[in-house]
Amino acid sequence: MSIQLLAFCASTRKESFNRKLFSIVVAGARQTGTEVTIVDLNDYPMPIYNGDDETATGMPESAVKLLEILSAHQGLLVVTPEYNGFFPPLLKNTLDWMSRPDPSGQSSLRHFQGRIAAIASASPSGFGGVRSLLATRQYLTILGLTVIPDQVTVSQAHKAFAENGELADARLQAAATALGATLAAVTARLAS
Repeated sequence: MSIQLLAFCASTRKESFNRKLFSIVVAGARQTGTEVTIVDLNDYPMPIYNGDDETATGMPESAVKLLEILSAHQGLLVVTPEYNGFFPPLLKNTLDWMSRPDPSGQSSLRHFQGRIAAIASASPSGFGGVRSLLATRQYLTILGLTVIPDQVTVSQAHKAFAENGELADARLQAAATALGATLAAVTARLAS
């Protein structure tokens, strides 16, 4: 069975450290021959979640589209920055809208359940985004995803990347590439 992974970075800044890390992890998955669909969350704007808005206008079209994309994939890669020890509002808001009942009234959680996920983070702090990944792992698990134990954190991210976009530390570069490959392998094993 051919598997497909969906991947998005929860940073919208063009030169973000997390986008650089994202490219490395995606490349690791693609090196296995796995198809990876990259979604730029800038292309799927959504208002801040508000129950009254949901009652008045329903799920935003962007959330509906993302659910359709997710339903065609068996795995999910999320690379997220850390904001004050937590993942950013962009990620929370996107997933909050995607987890609401869909336009037919059915639970949208069915799109998450049974899928495999991997997470990574880069941060200028000495913690490397590990605090945000604790919360990210918990939230994705609550939605019904199985998050693999492997994860990558890049501390001192403002010094961690070489000019070519790779990580200057060869072991960390290898770990980031391996994360993508592991997600592909585990997803293929569990989805068959």
